[in-house]
Amino acid sequence: MRITLVHPAGFNFVPGQPDFSVLANRMAPIGILSLAAWLEKHGYPTAVHDCLGPQAPASLEANAEIVLATNPELVGFSATTSGYMDAVDIAACIKRKRPQVRIIFGNVHTSSIGAPLLEHFPEIDFLCIGEGEGALLDLADGKPLHEIANLVYRDGERIVANPRRPRIIDLDELPFPAYEKLAGFPTGYHLPLFSYARRHGATMVTSRGCPYTCSFCDRTVFERLYKVNSAAYIYAHMKHLRDNFGVYHINFYDDLFTASKKRVDELCRLLIEKPLGMQFNCAIRTGHTSDEMLRELKRAGALMVSMGIESADPAMMERHKAGVTLDAVRDTVHKIHAAGLRAKGLFIFGLPGETPQTLRATSDFILSLDLDEMNMTKFSPMYGAPIWDECTRGTTSDFREDWRLMNCLNFVYRPEGFASREEMDALYNWHVRRFYDSKGYRRRFARRLWEHRWSLWHLIRNLPRAIKAARYFSANRKQLEAARRDFPLHPRQPSGLQAHLSAELKADALSAMAPVTLVHQSRAQATPGAATPTV
Repeated sequence: MRITLVHPAGFNFVPGQPDFSVLANRMAPIGILSLAAWLEKHGYPTAVHDCLGPQAPASLEANAEIVLATNPELVGFSATTSGYMDAVDIAACIKRKRPQVRIIFGNVHTSSIGAPLLEHFPEIDFLCIGEGEGALLDLADGKPLHEIANLVYRDGERIVANPRRPRIIDLDELPFPAYEKLAGFPTGYHLPLFSYARRHGATMVTSRGCPYTCSFCDRTVFERLYKVNSAAYIYAHMKHLRDNFGVYHINFYDDLFTASKKRVDELCRLLIEKPLGMQFNCAIRTGHTSDEMLRELKRAGALMVSMGIESADPAMMERHKAGVTLDAVRDTVHKIHAAGLRAKGLFIFGLPGETPQTLRATSDFILSLDLDEMNMTKFSPMYGAPIWDECTRGTTSDFREDWRLMNCLNFVYRPEGFASREEMDALYNWHVRRFYDSKGYRRRFARRLWEHRWSLWHLIRNLPRAIKAARYFSANRKQLEAARRDFPLHPRQPSGLQAHLSAELKADALSAMAPVTLVHQSRAQATPGAATPTV
């Protein structure tokens, strides 16, 4: 079977604004590259297409033509919430031109909503819930549909959701992602500006799952079972990227890179004893990182470590990220700087309970930390997150369920403490300007200009676009606000899908006990399926 895997571009900006996202950051789609390597390992020819790639056309129709040119029998889309409708539109175009091609959707949006998606999108043949390696290989092998765990499919008028399969335990069994299949890698891809000193850059994910349960995180794909690649595997992966692609900086995008102290110790020892000449960034857990570990990370080549802080309001932190205190954050930043590392803080603005006062307190706290870098995300509820029901059923708050806008760049959720989204945007912009205009940040930035020369060179090469972006934001504030208010919902996007799933159905669909059958005419009703589960 010939398989093509697609990463849709999605909606990476705010209404009324040109998409400047890839100017600042263009990351390789690791998920489909990993699946491609897995399928090739088992003998199935696989192609990949990144609709955000440096050589991708702008139109959905043109991207569909590129996919069809690979002559696929099965097309797989890995789509986030904001990219889902782009993926659906490309899939519809493929089906119109070549109806016999089968189409499967996966990733977190698919896993968290599940079977009701097949009722609304006839161009989708299958859904993959959770990890994709097993389900895709079973499909390629021609295994009977009712025996493929993690698969949702149509059986006549019925929609059948097979049980979940056990998670992959030994991640070292998986091959390195098929970077060679990605057009323009690595020169056409780049890490976030000013986050690296050596080029070229690449991203790696060396674990699956997370042992913690923050209120805003969707865990429906990997759940809470935390599994990691070994230190030896990570070292070999880094060496593979250096030797074969000229990569000299890695951003580890694990939810928590340092959760396994033993693994970090082993990796640091390998990188110190057999240096690769590479640098890396990773995430740590506030209050759970020792002085010794930070020093070893620095010796091993770490440039910057990030930590999820989210808010400086104690009540907000207790509600959304229990176990992290302001004193622990201050102490951790001090330890990071003492080890000679850069410190990056990660924050979320707009969670339930947020007010103008809590945002100002967070802004004051951020400046007091003397952080090297900061990222403040605009909160967007995710379907599989513990906080979803609270956000969607609030009587005084307001949630706009528009998938394209759920990209953490738009305020789709307004807490009751704010009168309008315009008020939230104004406070957000005030804080961002305040941080980057601060004397501390400007002093550090000026001192590191030579280290940042590749980021500066990237900006110079794209100077017309950078100037256009700066002018656009300063000159079109009223137009942007109007565009946000008047942005129309995609005509085919359904709403309230999770409301159709009873608590019993959700529990059944996430268990490995029995498949679930959904009937088109009665979404809220579930009856056991007749198929025998195979895991």
